Parts: sequence; structure tokens; C-alpha cells
Amino acid sequence: MSELFDAVDALVASRSPLPPVEERKRLRVAHGLTLDEVAAALKVRRATVSGWESVRKPTEPRGPEREAYARLLNKLAELYPAPPATDEAAAPTAPAAPSGTPSPAGTHTPTTAQAPDAVALTATENTQPPPAAAGAVADAARPARTTGPSSSRRPAATKTAPPASPAGGIEARFENGPLAVIDVDAAGKTLAYCTGGLVLDVPAKSLPALVDWTLKEARLGQPRLSGPGKDADPLLVLTEAALERYGLPATLTAEERLAGRIPEGHKAVKQLARADWKLTKRGFGPWARIYRPAQGSDRNCVQLCIPSWHALDSRHWGRAAQLPPADLARVLGTYASRVMTPRGSTAVTGLELMTALHPPTRASEPDATGKRHSEHNPGSLGRDPVDCAPCEAPDGHPLLADLPRFHVRGPGEKLFEEACDWARPMTDAECTLRHLVGIDVNMAFAAGANGLVVGLGAPTHVKAPVFDAKLPGSWLVDLSHVDLARVRVGKDKWAELDASLLPSPFTPNGERPEGPAWYATPTVAYAQELGYEVRPLEAYVRYDNGRYLDGWYNRLRDAYLDTMADLGVYADVEPAAFLTAMDGCKERDPQLAIVASAIKATVKGGLGKLRERPRGEGWRPGQPWRALSRPTWRPDIRAAVISRTRINLHRKIVKHAAFTGQYPVAVLSDCVVYAAEGTSPLDFLPYRDGKPLPGGFKLGVNPGLVKHEGTQTVLWGEEVRERFDAPELNLARYIKDGTVTDADNGE
Repeated sequence: MSELFDAVDALVASRSPLPPVEERKRLRVAHGLTLDEVAAALKVRRATVSGWESVRKPTEPRGPEREAYARLLNKLAELYPAPPATDEAAAPTAPAAPSGTPSPAGTHTPTTAQAPDAVALTATENTQPPPAAAGAVADAARPARTTGPSSSRRPAATKTAPPASPAGGIEARFENGPLAVIDVDAAGKTLAYCTGGLVLDVPAKSLPALVDWTLKEARLGQPRLSGPGKDADPLLVLTEAALERYGLPATLTAEERLAGRIPEGHKAVKQLARADWKLTKRGFGPWARIYRPAQGSDRNCVQLCIPSWHALDSRHWGRAAQLPPADLARVLGTYASRVMTPRGSTAVTGLELMTALHPPTRASEPDATGKRHSEHNPGSLGRDPVDCAPCEAPDGHPLLADLPRFHVRGPGEKLFEEACDWARPMTDAECTLRHLVGIDVNMAFAAGANGLVVGLGAPTHVKAPVFDAKLPGSWLVDLSHVDLARVRVGKDKWAELDASLLPSPFTPNGERPEGPAWYATPTVAYAQELGYEVRPLEAYVRYDNGRYLDGWYNRLRDAYLDTMADLGVYADVEPAAFLTAMDGCKERDPQLAIVASAIKATVKGGLGKLRERPRGEGWRPGQPWRALSRPTWRPDIRAAVISRTRINLHRKIVKHAAFTGQYPVAVLSDCVVYAAEGTSPLDFLPYRDGKPLPGGFKLGVNPGLVKHEGTQTVLWGEEVRERFDAPELNLARYIKDGTVTDADNGE
């Protein structure tokens, strides 16, 4: 009978009413919960929870998730009852006064200013948003406030903001968003363009005063991404006009750009020093950090981003540096809300995101005196760096200081896990086809990090170990006996293939290994998967391990999918509809296309930072360099992700070859080129009734699925190879637009 009662209770709960979306968000914020924490508790995606709170496009939970979500909201409502409605809240809002118009006598002087660009954005947001921008508006932007009496409830730009109330929680302290673009208008007025079209007056006349205003009155910043973490410092983006206002150069000289900073004797740096503000060791550069030592839990730090000093790399941020202030605030604000407030380049931000999601320490349980202490946060990389294994060390590392000068380490001495760069001449049959079609794996390296078990601590050296596919590490093993002519493609299924038309999965250049070499765990595990025995000679394994990158992957995946949805490309659509949606998606909203590009660069750059090399600074081989002092300097984690990414791609290539008899002409990192009669991936991908080959390539926007990279003719490919007398020129490098220059080939 109790089971029947439980079933009835669950049925009632599945239809239980939920509070309005605004109340759902208020309750979550009041308890200090992030979207990620709620999503993890309910076992759903972050974007799903965001949809439940979306004002513009709300979605409703279903099934067991609704029951659990309703229970969570009911508990929070008991802790944080809704505040009673006040006369001020119930009173109709007076119409906004135009910017620059004196306030009528007896009214409160407005504390925010609305620029023309922001007014236009407000008019758009107060109507039906276009499909391409709807998600961005709901996730990253708040409705802009116009000047007038109604804006008096915003924090005053010339007065210190009152302390946040407990019910307001974290959001009240950061209600103006994570960042602001500082600019000077034609009338000489300094303005701060925030997310959502909000524009604040900036009373600060000097750089130290600007830092003080930011920390005391601007209400800028971002809540921490995990419980033990730290709130993000406010970010100020200075336009060229703002640089002139605060006594900074509009551009850096060649010498300053090489040094990455302005001189310490610059008057702006001296100004900050006189006001007891400090700069980090990197000095005053494109991503300057201005701080005072923290007092207790209160941080006093502001970060500056200076686009005209090349802070926003055009390879990753496109034309962002040339955007008007309001548009730049939208681009950076969307990125900040979905990834995190930028901490530097996309590479630096990608690395910082790992730490923000897995801080090295946390507060302990109270001791006998009720005092808490700092302790290791389980699942993190810890506070102190660990040495890598000798085989994992890049050339010039202190562990290799005893090697003879100019010694070149071979595969038996060095772990060399890199992306695949392989090509072959086309067969006679392929030359009779008309086109070369490239497909590219979406967020390939992010997909390689998903669910990957990596080492958290130092390596342990083991002689003649038994290989364990669940144990992360580096293994010295001979895989030259693995023959791709006969491989296992299922539990009891083998396939006969033409090995001469396939790259080896065990070397970056696709050549078959000739003897023992060092490999990361995913590579050795793949040899076993193909049906071959492996016997390692030695290994450096990490018994302290975990899925450190899962949270990092989930956040970047959701950020990418949300942004692509704003561009009109949705998950789980038919292949033909996906290809149509991808065609020209960047032109639908060029600003959000910049965000998508930056998210992808954050993945690759963050992983690259795990093995950052020396950057000048007078370094000499055998000496340590600055990056080695970070606990996040982990070449073994980078190698494991690249290994798994390369293996994932090779597995799909093998499945495709076994099923269709088609082989790739070229492979470059996450791009594969096939010869086909038509111009579309659907002309060679084996879809049946809309379903792809299991374990093979599948079209879609999700990480790990593929998109159309580009199509060229077979004649183009043969002409290019003949022109450079290179029958194995990697055509995947040029398949996107077909442009090949002499510089690309060392001419």
C-alpha cells in the first residue's frame, strides 16, 4: 500500500504549481546557488535550469525533474519568503525624462545616463526579440533603465552603494553586471556602458578615483562559479577616448608592446602607487590588475582590458576591438555570463575557468574552538605544483638539465601526443569523383575532455606494469604490431581494411610506429580496443585521479550551445536542417558569432596553457620558467585530452571505412576530407532514415558531432599538389575556402 501512496504523491507533485520565473530566480539567488549547482543536483544541463528561469522564453520542467525542482523551490520559499509589496513598488512609474533634459522640480535627480545606442537596444528588448538574439537577451542582459525617477533605485554613480541585503544575496552586489566599457562622449562626459544597455555616469577624474568608484559604487562583478571559489573581480574596458581621459597612451610603442606593459615610471603608474594601489608582476599592460592586499574575505581588485593595446586578439575576438562601446559591452557581457569574466586572453581565461570551478582549497569543518581552516578541496589540483614525469617534460625543462646539449629525444624518451596531421595521394577511383568535402568536429578538444579521468597528483614510476585503461598516466609500450588491415569494430566483429589508406592512430603524422614509445592512457587503450595485446615496459601512473575537466567541459558546452541557438542553430535537428541553419549563421548576428569564436578559442587555449612554454624573460634551457610554479601546469592532462581527441576521431574514421569502404584523403586535427560525387557531407555520410552510422560521424552542433567545413573540386586538389610538387600536401588545411599561398608552403 505504501508504494501506491508514494506513486500518488509523485503524481501529485508532477503537476504541482511552480512559482513565476522571476520568483524561481529570486529564491535561487537568495540562497546563493548557481545555475550549475542546481543543474548538478537535479541531473540536468545548466541551460535547462536557465530556461526554467527565463523571462523571455520560459520552459517548464517535466517528470521527476519537476517534482524535485518543486521540492527545492518550496524549501527555499520557507527560508526566504517573498517580501511584502510596498507602495513604491505598486505605484505607477513616471515616464522617463530624455537624456540631458533637466528633471522637473521636486523629482529625484537621475543617477544613470542612457546613451543613444543603449536607447535603441532598449527599444528592441521591450518588443519581441529576434530569434538570433533571444537567448542572449535572456541570459546575459537585463532591460536597460532610462533616465528619470524610476532609475533612482539603481546604485548612484556618484554615491556609495548601500550594502546588499541578505534577501538580495549575491546579485545585489553585482546587479550592474560583470563589466563595463568606459568611454567619453562628444560632450566630454565619461560613461560606463554595462550589460543590458545600462549606462552609468562616471564621476572619476583620475585613474585611482576610477578604481575606487568601481569598487565602492559601480556594483560590478560576478558571483563565484563554485562554493569554495572567489567572486570575479569587476572588469573595466577602456576605449581610446577613456585612455586619453585618464592619461594613458592610445597605443603602445614597439618597445612597450614587446615588454607587454608601459614603463613603471609612467605618470599613471605613479598615480596609482601614490594612492596605495599595486600592480601584479606583469605590470600595466593590456590586461592590467590593480589591487590592494585583501582584508579578510573582502577583495580590492579591478581588472582593466585595453583593446587598443591588443588585449582582444583578432584571431579569437574578430572585430570586437572596433565595436562601439554598447556593442562591445554586449559581446564581452554575453561571454562573461556564459563562460566567466575574461581574465586575460581566451587561453588565460580557459585555464582560470578550470581553477574557478575546482578551487584548490576550501574551508574545513569548525574545530573545537569553532574556527575554520583552509584545507585541500577534493577533486582539485591542489595549491602546490607537482613535477611531471621526465617523459612528459618539454625540451628545456629542469628535469632534463643533465641531457647533452642539442640532444634530440626520440619516441622512447618523450611523450609526443599531438593532433593528427596526415594526408595521402588520391587513388584512381577517388580521382574520378568530382569533389573533396571536408567535415569538422565541433569543439573536438572539449569533447575529448568530457568524462576523461586525469591525474590530480604526482606520478608514480612503475616497472613492467599491467596496463589498466582506467589509470591515467604515460606508458612506454611497443604498438608497432597493431595492424589496421584487420581490426575489431565491435564486441565480436572484425573488419578487413586497406591499412595503406588509413593514418596510424599512434603517431601525429599518421606513420606506423617502429618500436617502443611513450603514450597516454587513451592511446594504449585504443590499441586494446582494436583487438591487440599491449605489454608496457614501464609507466608513470597517477593513482590520485578524477574527472577534473567535467565541470569545465559542461560550462563551455552549454555556453557554445546557447550561443549557437541564439544564432539559429539548434541541437537535435534533422541533418539537412542543421546544414541549412549553419549556412550563414554568423551573418545573422555578427556580435554573437564573435562570442562563439571566443568560446572555441577558450577551449583550445586553456588546454594549451596546461603546457605553457617559456615566454622570453631571459630564460635559458635547464632553468625553470614562470609557468612551472602553477599547479595548473600539467602537460600530462594536456596530452591525455589530445590523445583522446585524436583517438575519438580515428575510431569514427575506422567505423566509416568498415561500413562504407570510403577512406579519408587528409586529416588535420579535427578536420577530415573525403572524396565524394556531391558537394554536401550527406553525399558520403551513411545516413539511413535520418539515422547515422552508430559510432561514426553524425551531423550536429553538439561537441563531438560534425559540421560541413568546406567543399572544393578534385581538380583543385590535384592542381594545388602539382603546383607545389607535393603529392601528400594536406588539403584539409585549405578545404574551407580553397585559398593556398606560397607562404603556406614555405616558398
